[in-house]
Amino acid sequence: MTAPSESFLELRDLRIHFPTEDGLVKSVDGLSFKLDRGKTLGIVGESGSGKSVTSLGILGLHKDGRAKISGEIWLDGEELVTASQDHVRTLRGKKMAMIFQDPLSAMHPYYSVGSQIVEAYRIHHKVGKAVARKHAIDMLGRVGIPQPDRRVDDYPHQFSGGMRQRAMIAMALSCDPELLIADEPTTALDVTVQAQILDLMTDLQREFDSALIVITHDLGVVAELSDDILVMYGGKCVEYGSAEDIFYRPEHPYTWGLLGSMPRLDREPTERLLPIKGTPPSLINVPPGCAFNPRCGYAGRTRGRSTSQVPELLETEGGHLVRCHLPRAERRSVWENEIKPMMEST
Repeated sequence: MTAPSESFLELRDLRIHFPTEDGLVKSVDGLSFKLDRGKTLGIVGESGSGKSVTSLGILGLHKDGRAKISGEIWLDGEELVTASQDHVRTLRGKKMAMIFQDPLSAMHPYYSVGSQIVEAYRIHHKVGKAVARKHAIDMLGRVGIPQPDRRVDDYPHQFSGGMRQRAMIAMALSCDPELLIADEPTTALDVTVQAQILDLMTDLQREFDSALIVITHDLGVVAELSDDILVMYGGKCVEYGSAEDIFYRPEHPYTWGLLGSMPRLDREPTERLLPIKGTPPSLINVPPGCAFNPRCGYAGRTRGRSTSQVPELLETEGGHLVRCHLPRAERRSVWENEIKPMMEST
């Protein structure tokens, strides 16, 4: 095994595959990235790109024998892929925690919200029930739930969608985790509540100086929160860079498609959005060569390499990484002269 990472979190060539009767599902296929304390990484991509499988892999929630996992996951100097299930379990909650996509299904319906926060807190702290209950009330108050001393005894179904999400954040943060993963934290919430949840996560991250991963298909969310953005497609990273690079100097055709299909307040409104043609690939039968080639309008410019060779993830400049067969000069020309004007046209 190689040397421990100097970053707080580092994934090295992570692969998470699931054998099925129909074939091998390559949900995550060679993913690498780093994340430091106090920083936020946004992971974006369509459904089925491998985002959530990656997050569950970091927390060790695939260690049930069904998944084939290889590569390395370094968390604060510890390698987690080869670690025992019992050891990884001791890290969940205290060292790393997750805000799940659907708090109604992630929280147990038969136990009150407060009792679930109490249980999570007492696992990592040798305190009595009264002290843990007071901590649960404090956490519910800190995430903006009114009358926390009363709502602590309510059940998940008695909370609204926004309040359940806040309660899930309170539970995730109850042990001051050093790594927080938020999987679609604002899904199905109205825009006002979305803004409140995002502000809350930003404030709490500053307070705890935690590393934060935000997993979403909504580029507007990562624009609000992220220092860096990782774009996933077909289980791989196709582009990685600072938020400024991804939004203002994107170089991968898939990233262009994501940007063209979202409304932007910093530009003149267009008559219509520009959807990406086609559908995401099957992770059992990933297209040969570049996985995006069946949907890419520029695959014909690569002299057949898009359908025969898997492109490497190469650095362009300043930590900006792109997996594309088009030469960099051509990618920049296409963005400046074709894609950007089309997105800005009215």
